[in-house]
Amino acid sequence: MSDNLVKTTMYNKILVAVDGSSISDAAVEHTLDLAELTGAEVHALYVVETKASYIITVDLTDEELDEYNQYGEELVTEVVKKATERGISKAKGAVKRGKAGPEIVEYADEKGIDAIVIGKQGHGAINKLVGSTADKVLQLSDIPVTIVR
Repeated sequence: MSDNLVKTTMYNKILVAVDGSSISDAAVEHTLDLAELTGAEVHALYVVETKASYIITVDLTDEELDEYNQYGEELVTEVVKKATERGISKAKGAVKRGKAGPEIVEYADEKGIDAIVIGKQGHGAINKLVGSTADKVLQLSDIPVTIVR
C-alpha cells in the first residue's frame, strides 16, 4: 500500500488521552507514529477528575484542582511539542474536568475525532474501585479505540 493511499484512507484526527504515566507516554508515542503514517491531526487530552466524578473520593480544594489543571496543561503542551518535533503540523492540547471516560468520549464527539488511543492503566487508585478509564472509553465510544500496554 502506498503512503498516499494510507494518508487518504485512515484517520484525519486522533485523540490521545494522557495522565503522565509511563503507559500514557507509550500511548503518545503510538499516536504520533499513527499520525506520521496517516497525516492525521493529533489531539491530546488530560482530564482533571473532580469530586463530582465519584461517590468515593477525597475532597480536592480549588488550589489542588488548579494544580492538577496546570499539570494537565504541561502534559498536553509536551505532546504538542513532540508532535511538532516529529513534523506533525496539526496538534492541539486540551484539559477538561469531570469523569475521565465520559469526558474523553465527549471530547472525541465534539471534535470529530476518528480514533482514540489510551493507555491500558494509568494513574489513579480510584480506577481499581470503579473500573478503568480505558474500559469505560471502550464501552462508550462509537469510534475505534486503541489500548496501549
